Amino acid sequence: MDPVELFHRVAATVPAYQEFLAEHGIKPSEITTFQDFKRLPFTTKDNYTRRHPLPRLCRDGVIGDVIAVSSGSTGVPSYWPRSAADERVIADRFEEVFRDAFRARERTTLAVVCFALGTWVGGLFTLNCLRHLAERGYPITAVAPGSDRREIARVLPDLAPHFDQVVLLGYPPFLKDVIDSCALPWAEWDVKLVTAGEVFSEEWRTLMAERTGMADPVHGTASLYGTADAGVLGNETPLSIEIRRFLAGRPGTARELFGESRLPTLVQYDPDVRFFEEHQGTLLFSGDNGVPLVRYHIADEGGLIEHGRMLEFVRGHGFEPEATGPERPFAYVFGRSHFTVSYYGANIYPENIAIGLEQPEVASAVTGKFVLEVLEDAERARHLTVTVELRPGLAGDEDDPPPGVPSDGELADIVARVIMLQLQRLNSEFAAYVPVERQLPVVRLRAAGDPGYFPPGAKHRYTRSS
Repeated sequence: MDPVELFHRVAATVPAYQEFLAEHGIKPSEITTFQDFKRLPFTTKDNYTRRHPLPRLCRDGVIGDVIAVSSGSTGVPSYWPRSAADERVIADRFEEVFRDAFRARERTTLAVVCFALGTWVGGLFTLNCLRHLAERGYPITAVAPGSDRREIARVLPDLAPHFDQVVLLGYPPFLKDVIDSCALPWAEWDVKLVTAGEVFSEEWRTLMAERTGMADPVHGTASLYGTADAGVLGNETPLSIEIRRFLAGRPGTARELFGESRLPTLVQYDPDVRFFEEHQGTLLFSGDNGVPLVRYHIADEGGLIEHGRMLEFVRGHGFEPEATGPERPFAYVFGRSHFTVSYYGANIYPENIAIGLEQPEVASAVTGKFVLEVLEDAERARHLTVTVELRPGLAGDEDDPPPGVPSDGELADIVARVIMLQLQRLNSEFAAYVPVERQLPVVRLRAAGDPGYFPPGAKHRYTRSS
């Protein structure tokens, strides 16, 4: 993508961007080089999309034929129009996953949309992209039970046996809920997983592969990096997954590459479709979407790595990937910076906690959902506190828990210790800043679907500010 050409197209057709440029004293005719482009002010939700009526954010002031709603990480809804043409571009990312990893061109595929349906961006957007793939000749049949576990469990036994493979598409914790709570013959159906929206660990990927009978998680899973603002921006490939799995057991090598030992989502993106920039450890992108965006600051922490540099780095550390993959750049994404909590000056990240809950000592008793916060007691002492969701049927079983599952009090102690061990291993700030006697978190167990912490159907938030 030529960002200067995109700029002039948006400046000529989008009324809100014309006003934005006028407010900043910028004449489009003065932007002729990439250096000029890099001096353009950032656009954000606060300074751009929320300040203008929806039609004026669209090409020629005309709203597209579909509107999706995003709750946003701050809880304030935003509205994102798009057209079928916008979806076809995004469908290319789905096609890459289904073609190159899942071999869906040559295998009949049941694609099960487990994202929430209705106005929310994930479900219907995914369904439409899958139908675009079917139009392109892929033998894909989609069914959309959405985020209703009972409906998923009802339709899968009837439909799955008619297909060579089954692909579940949804948010990581919800897919884990489905796999754990639905007593279905997953191993018989050659299950694949497509996730979005959250960083997960390689322990999580391995655990899901084991529970579904998946032989090769590198070619059986894929995470999409997307936003409601612009659809899917990049996707995991077998190459990026191989590299990520290599780095997962080497926090020092990951820190050398990413600047931090925690593991980000690692995707490849098409620079002909989305133009990325890196700014002070965060990402900007430009793209011609339903709402065209120029130098849009999405506040995701992360960075960019050229394809050649990435291969040179991993080979320099003794790793030769088996997958070739597209020769496209990589983007790595940690997530939004305000999703962390600060404890004794150490930034605590949700993914550090998630890895603890995926350890074999506790994984069978919890769903993987949690809320991380720092709370004060009556003496104003601060405590790192993790509220954890139990698997359905476990809450209230303290006196007679199922075989192999500790009582609630014992389980809370075990969860606290495995979380602490992973924090010590993965988070050098935690190990260095937090006094040893304050490193064991307070763990509180809650029933599945607890309305105060884990309300059904809502987009889960893993942190709370005190």
